[in-house]
Amino acid sequence: MIECWTWPTPNGHKVHIALEELALPYKVIPVNIGSGDQFKPEFLAINPNHRIPAIVDPDGPGGKRIAVFESGAILIYLAEKTGKLMPKDPAARYACLQWLMFQMGGVGPMFGQFGHFNNYAPEKIAYALERYGNEVKRLHRVLDKRLGQAQWLAGNDYSIADIITYPWLRFPERRNIDLAEFPSVKRWFDAIDARPAVQRGCAVLAESQRKGPISDKEREVMFGKTQFAAR
Repeated sequence: MIECWTWPTPNGHKVHIALEELALPYKVIPVNIGSGDQFKPEFLAINPNHRIPAIVDPDGPGGKRIAVFESGAILIYLAEKTGKLMPKDPAARYACLQWLMFQMGGVGPMFGQFGHFNNYAPEKIAYALERYGNEVKRLHRVLDKRLGQAQWLAGNDYSIADIITYPWLRFPERRNIDLAEFPSVKRWFDAIDARPAVQRGCAVLAESQRKGPISDKEREVMFGKTQFAAR
């Protein structure tokens, strides 16, 4: 059984959804990033970068145990392990990988920066909010153009490119986005949102999601000296 070391964040949900879509048995091991579980030795032994998610598969290549961190690497690993959710046609495969990396290099970091400065920073910085807010809208336009040309990000088939991107587009109001302004994105989002496996994946650890404003302790752990201490 695959161990999934995770927390209910967009990056965590990517892996939950993939595991559900692939019907792979897995055990959830919560890593409470607000209280500092990501810095514990047992997690650092799996991911020296102390970020969730990570997985441990006792039945990895050659039947040997393997640990994998970084959500994009995990999704590629799971797709290749099962032969599903990644196109076999070479051109479609590279389309899948390029949109997966588009999420990793663009959507995740830029949406995350806007979320930080809008929701977690101790003071509002107009320049940061404008810069990252504009980039969030630009990335929506890129997605909308692509999804006006194809049903799914990789082309004709639902894939890990869609799975990796979807969780970051949830709760668009948090980024001052109205999905109605991006009709192709909305069509795509609604189709994914209705999938039972996606709903199950997003329900993982839902009871542990923080409710209300971030506490000073959580802010210090995630964004302060604790985050940047040498390990």
